[in-house]
Amino acid sequence: MTKDGNFKKVVRRHAQETGQRYTEALTDLVGLGDRIYHEPDADRLLAHLRNRYGIDATAATKLSVHKTYVFRIDRNDGDPWIARAFPPARPRADVEGDAAVLRFLEHHDFPAERLAVDDAVSDFDGSAVLVTEFVDNTPLPDGEGFAIMADLLGRLHALPFDESVSRPGGASGEDPRRMGTPRQDLLAGLAFLDAVDTKVAAADRERFEWLRDQVRSADDGDGLPEGLLHGNLLHAPDHAVLGKNGPVAINWKASGRGPRLADLAFLLWGTGNWAPSRSTNQERVDAVVTAYRKHVELTDEELDRLEGVMYIRPLYLVCFGYRRDLLKGVPFDEWWFLEPSEYFASTAAATRAAFHR
Repeated sequence: MTKDGNFKKVVRRHAQETGQRYTEALTDLVGLGDRIYHEPDADRLLAHLRNRYGIDATAATKLSVHKTYVFRIDRNDGDPWIARAFPPARPRADVEGDAAVLRFLEHHDFPAERLAVDDAVSDFDGSAVLVTEFVDNTPLPDGEGFAIMADLLGRLHALPFDESVSRPGGASGEDPRRMGTPRQDLLAGLAFLDAVDTKVAAADRERFEWLRDQVRSADDGDGLPEGLLHGNLLHAPDHAVLGKNGPVAINWKASGRGPRLADLAFLLWGTGNWAPSRSTNQERVDAVVTAYRKHVELTDEELDRLEGVMYIRPLYLVCFGYRRDLLKGVPFDEWWFLEPSEYFASTAAATRAAFHR
């Protein structure tokens, strides 16, 4: 079979496993790069914001090498803003959903970033732009970060249901086609892998297929108690910082309704000791549980499924990195996100112990 024929076979399999038509699955795989990566022109963005909001914006500074569409906007006529000019593949309706979440959080006095203006979403060069107030901040203090993030998650998950923020959430959403509940992270992981299936060397095929099997069989948290999720709070300082009035959660692109355990499981995954080899840190686990359960008590089923749900985001990250490095032609060396497997079991056990099960 030709290389082109092999790829068609991969697309057919991807369509079957993701419940898509062939043409949808083909778009899922071949359009990944264009959907994910976006680097708007800073000067044009400044001009857009001046014209749209009548502000005296002087500089647009990129804040992250990974999120190339996020800028700090300095002004002569007021405090700085943050402008997120999302990839064009992300629909404006989804960005309006971000704004709705931030309005809801402000209404409930939750410590999140605030919209810069009432009409905070605009159109720019085919992208939807969200403007929020810049949070003057420092990183979370060493030794307290996990408890602070757990407290934020507990407060968030305890908020009342509101139809205005009922969109599905919890997935990373780097691919705008894969926003929604944590299951979308697993489907995105399959897309990352299937997009490069025909490029995998024979010597790497066994481990590649093992990774695909792990993604296909992972527990997506379906059926577990739901809450309003942040979706990515572990990534401090990008998503949780210490503002002048206390901790603040930022970057709400992944937010929405979903299994609350997915948020907590990702935070717990990050509590481990990382050198010389990864192991469970009971002190950090205890700190997370103590802070979280001030607001939310997990069910027995959540505790039973914690180990499985803890795999969702690490699997996504490994799939994302595997595709990235294969396309760059460099060896992938981030398998430690999933290793050792005993770490997941021992951290779940430590969490159950902390909950006094």
